[in-house]
Amino acid sequence: GKTEAIVKNFSPHYKRQYAVAFCKHVQDELEQHRNSQSQFLKTKPKLEAGTVLYETELLHFAEDVKKWKDRYVVIKNDYTVDYYETKEAYQKGLSPKHHTVPAGGKVLTLEEDYNLLSDKHFPDPVGLSEKETAQAFVQLPREFPVYLWQPFTRHSYYCFQEPEAQRHFSAVLSDCVRHSNYDFLKQTTYEVEAFLEAIQFFRQEKGHYGTWEMITGNEKEILSNLVMEELLPNLQTMILPKMKGKRNDRKRAWFGFLEEAYGLVQQQVAEGLSTLKEECRDFAKTLEGTIRSDMDQILNSKNFLAGKIKATVSEPAQKCCTENIQPFLTSILEELMGPVSSGFTEVRSLFDKEVNEIIQNFQKTNDTTKLKEDVDQLMNLPFNSVKMEPSYLKVNLLQELLHDLKSRFKVYHVDFVVQRTQNFMQELMENAVYTFEQLFSPSRQADSVKVATTLEKVKQRVLKQYDYDSSTVRKKIFQEALVQITLPTMQKTLASTCKPELQKYEQFIFADYTSVIQVENVYEEILYQMLLEETLKVIKEAAILKKHNLFEDNLNLPCESVSSLTDLKTPSGSAQTTPAKKPSTARMEASDTDTQSEETLIVAEKVLWEKDRGDRKPSDKEAVISVHMVGSQASKSEEVLITGISEKQDSLSSTPTKQESAEGNTESMTKADYVGDTEKKLKMQQEAVEEEVASGAERALRDVGPEEELKVPEGAVEEKVTSEKESKVKEEGAEVKLTSPSNETAQTEVLGNAEMKIEEEKGVTGELSQSENE
Repeated sequence: GKTEAIVKNFSPHYKRQYAVAFCKHVQDELEQHRNSQSQFLKTKPKLEAGTVLYETELLHFAEDVKKWKDRYVVIKNDYTVDYYETKEAYQKGLSPKHHTVPAGGKVLTLEEDYNLLSDKHFPDPVGLSEKETAQAFVQLPREFPVYLWQPFTRHSYYCFQEPEAQRHFSAVLSDCVRHSNYDFLKQTTYEVEAFLEAIQFFRQEKGHYGTWEMITGNEKEILSNLVMEELLPNLQTMILPKMKGKRNDRKRAWFGFLEEAYGLVQQQVAEGLSTLKEECRDFAKTLEGTIRSDMDQILNSKNFLAGKIKATVSEPAQKCCTENIQPFLTSILEELMGPVSSGFTEVRSLFDKEVNEIIQNFQKTNDTTKLKEDVDQLMNLPFNSVKMEPSYLKVNLLQELLHDLKSRFKVYHVDFVVQRTQNFMQELMENAVYTFEQLFSPSRQADSVKVATTLEKVKQRVLKQYDYDSSTVRKKIFQEALVQITLPTMQKTLASTCKPELQKYEQFIFADYTSVIQVENVYEEILYQMLLEETLKVIKEAAILKKHNLFEDNLNLPCESVSSLTDLKTPSGSAQTTPAKKPSTARMEASDTDTQSEETLIVAEKVLWEKDRGDRKPSDKEAVISVHMVGSQASKSEEVLITGISEKQDSLSSTPTKQESAEGNTESMTKADYVGDTEKKLKMQQEAVEEEVASGAERALRDVGPEEELKVPEGAVEEKVTSEKESKVKEEGAEVKLTSPSNETAQTEVLGNAEMKIEEEKGVTGELSQSENE
């Protein structure tokens, strides 16, 4: 009955939020919104479903027979635990004997710690005698146990012969808990967004603000946990007084009873959610036509409503923010930055150490086959729980440091920040090893003498890209944490004054759009945006001060240039960029301590092709090559500017202003004169231009050198060297500007791009002449 009531009360919230989220989904689709967050490292593709991460034989306590049994445990990349009777049973494809979803669990390796935690969740009305204190809840057959405690399911117990095996399994199990808790949040579908919003508003009805404490597991588990929280007091009153026998027996019976009740609740919740989702999907189909055709009106209506609500809410919200939130943001951020940044630094050090070992092994053996095996093994590093564990432990300090927030901001679930941060750390390590493997793979067959040098250069490049991505991810973590810590305070403070006023704003929504625009959502967005602006200010200040190696958003980091990586190229399809390399260890150390001074070097070379260099008119083809390369404070760019006479040639290019100029300038010319001039001159000079561009670019790039560090200070002005003759030619013709595909393209690739563009220009000119003749 309790489950049915909660699902029924939750349903209206979910239906409203489903329509709102679906409308936003269609808006993103129509506007083609994409994640604009810059990232240097390549994103590692997801593992195939069913990939085995860990398997071993261990002793497991079987609750059904109350005995320890040998079991073969398999953990796949869904981070659940399967138990088989034997390894052979698993290999034959038989069903597992038992299955555990460790969401919401805690992993412990000391019996004392487990007893404290389990006693805390067993409100025994009888009490605890001295004799019963000495009795172990589960007799251990071996010295090194692992306990998996879970709030509403029966606990799991494991035993090992060696401490190394105990540590390995506990680390893997901890990974399973953290992924089971929060991998649900990685799903960016509108149904997930609708569910989380609905849960938030459902809880606010009961006076609970904030979202952390209710996110554990997937949709079914989250809603089932809410049901169990409400059921628990009734269950304790009904069941506990009737329990007889020894304390450990009563305790075991209570945990077993909770497990049975939780299973029934989950089953009923799953059925209710399935029916609810089907209704919402059908309703969304009826809305889709209106949403797509009226998107502009919907957005205008929502913005108008937001303006009305903001006029009422701004003053009390700003007062609350000024008095209760702003004074504490900087200190909270300081507490967050230390452990989080140390965790990411530890991940960086681990990657550096592992690659150094690969390099040293290769230098000793010169064995390319072993080198390939080592690089392939490096790809498993993010899933090596034992090696990654020291990095994760750094972040656990947040549990203690954020303890004071509990009284001021009512934050009780710091686990959310800790485990989400650890997930981000693992993802960044995945991207780092994947990028390393992708960059190095083309060089595996290269000269063995150069391989060690190439490995080092690839490593340095990946580390510099890691530094940038680490800064970006950490700022995202800080932003999310600061808002989630402080938002409940603002919601609760304004609830009595602003919430009752919201109903009157319904009149400002057009009748056709009442399903996809909700006043409560607009109100929450306004509060969220106010807090977001405040948190971004303190994060930006920290970045300007370069605390914990945070970078400013507009900073382009120095990384290894592709041309210096011994025939390495970024694989096709990569959208990431690669700034230039720093030449010495001293420079790198200076950058790490944020004391490196800015240096300036602008390289510009003019290559001018003319038939004669006297006072004659300029030739019909002129080219200016301008090469700019920057170090730590600006991105490197190379561009080749080719100017020529060709009326309407730019109509085939992407520069409308130049097209208009070309059309205006050629009105005074007859078509016959123009076509004749183009045919005669371009036919004679195309080959000469092609050769001159190549040789001129080579000279310019050779003067720079592939390994030099070239920097431009902020605000530096680029000089483009041109001649009076060039400007005269521009008046008569049009210009085609060829820009390198990314600001970080290697110098050698610039030359190739220029040559390719000239070949394309030949075809364009021929088509243009034919068009003019027609």
